[in-house]
Amino acid sequence: MLNWKQRFDIIVGMARGIAYLHQEYHVCIIHRDIKPSNVLLDDNLQPKIADFGLVKLLPGDQSHLSTNFAGTLGYTAPEYAIHGQLTEKVDTYSFGVVILEIISGRKNSDPKFETANQYLLEWVWKLYEEDDLGKVIDKSLDPEEYKLEEVNRVLKIALICTQSVVAARPNMSEVVVLLLSQAEPKLEPARPVFIDASNRARADTSSSGWSSSASNATASLSHLSAR
Repeated sequence: MLNWKQRFDIIVGMARGIAYLHQEYHVCIIHRDIKPSNVLLDDNLQPKIADFGLVKLLPGDQSHLSTNFAGTLGYTAPEYAIHGQLTEKVDTYSFGVVILEIISGRKNSDPKFETANQYLLEWVWKLYEEDDLGKVIDKSLDPEEYKLEEVNRVLKIALICTQSVVAARPNMSEVVVLLLSQAEPKLEPARPVFIDASNRARADTSSSGWSSSASNATASLSHLSAR
C-alpha cells in the first residue's frame, strides 16, 4: 500500500509528464485517456504515462479540435464526452479525477456505495461544500504520515482541475506549480457538471482504473494502489 509521500510524488510526476506532452514537446500532444491503469510505475515508483493509442496532436494555430469521443468514461471532461470539443484541458480534467482516486483509494465510480456517494467526484465536491474533505482520505493512510492541510490543498487542486468551464481549469504547467507550492491555491473551484449516465458522462465501472494491470518490473498505478 502506498503511503502519502509516495502518492504525492506520483501525483507530481504525472503532472510533470502531462505538462511535457502539452507544452514542452514540439507539438501539443493530448493523451485523451489519462487514468490509473495508463500510469506505469517503475521499481522506484516513478510514474510514466503509457498507452498513446488515442493521442491527438493539437496544431499551434488551433485552440481546439472537434472529434468523436474516445477514452474512458468517468475520466472524461463533459465538453468532450458530450460535444466532442477537445483541448489539452481534457487531460487536465482526467488528471484531477485520478488525484481523487489516488488520495481516496476509491474507483471513480463504485456501485457498492449508496447512490449519493457512488460517483467519486460528486461525493468529494459534496464534502468540499461541507468543509469536510478529511473524509476523502484513504483510511489505510497513517494520519501521522501526512498533514491534513497538505492533503486538503491537493484535493482542492483536483477540484480546480475538474471544473466544468474549460478556461477555468489550469494548464498542466500551472498544476505543477500549484502542487509544489506550499501556499493555499488562491483559486476557488466552481461546481463541476454532474451528467446523467444517459448522456454518457458518468463513470464506466467496467474499465475504471483501480483494476489490476502489471507486467514484469513495471506495474500500473492501479495495480499498486489496489494492494
